[in-house]
Amino acid sequence: MTELKDRMVLVTGASRGIGAAIAEAAARAGARVIVHSSTPGKALSDVAASIGAAGIIHEDLSAPGAGFRLFDKALAIAPRLDALVNNAGVYIDSALTAPREAWSESWARTQAVNVQAPADACHAAIAHFRKNGGGIVVNIASRAGHRGDSIDGAAYAASKGAVLAMTKTFARALAGENILFYAVAPGWVETRMAPKDIEARRKAVADIPLGRVATPEEVAAMTVFLLTGACASATGATFDINGASYVR
Repeated sequence: MTELKDRMVLVTGASRGIGAAIAEAAARAGARVIVHSSTPGKALSDVAASIGAAGIIHEDLSAPGAGFRLFDKALAIAPRLDALVNNAGVYIDSALTAPREAWSESWARTQAVNVQAPADACHAAIAHFRKNGGGIVVNIASRAGHRGDSIDGAAYAASKGAVLAMTKTFARALAGENILFYAVAPGWVETRMAPKDIEARRKAVADIPLGRVATPEEVAAMTVFLLTGACASATGATFDINGASYVR
């Protein structure tokens, strides 16, 4: 499979789970992939080695300006980028029963990592793509951005709803410049964020008509298809991967 042959793709949060699966699938499709994680570690090094990554970037996305620095570091590795996958994200409980300081901190950190950093990376990507005839951004959102989350997941759901709105806005504004934006909104995926408690797991699966949680590879397959640009008319669309647990 060579649909992405010679394309340069930046994938954030690529050390494990969905991000690692996307990096691996993109590489199999012929792309040269730059991988990112917040801190150095064996997990990202192993992913990079397995796919022959074009480069490795470490950037704490909770810090101000991180999205800009991330993209600048990528351009230092490859003068031209063809695509950006904003996958990195965090889930932090925003419990109503928590003290106000903890509540505010959970919201601030969630928005910094899940919204501000991807938004800044998109800003940098758009400027770069405008100079180079276009490009593609895939933002990994969540089912929670549509239907909401548990009472303690309000910050997470709000952040993913913001990602969906941002994706639609940029797609509408930039399609005429051959800059395409897509969102992928998984439900439960077989990663460390999936419920491990037996009862919680049973309830989660019972809510999924397909009878199982999604795999990282399924999310990666959809993402790679979008990165090919094979259906440019789908720009602005959100692709749900949730086993029919939330059907719009």
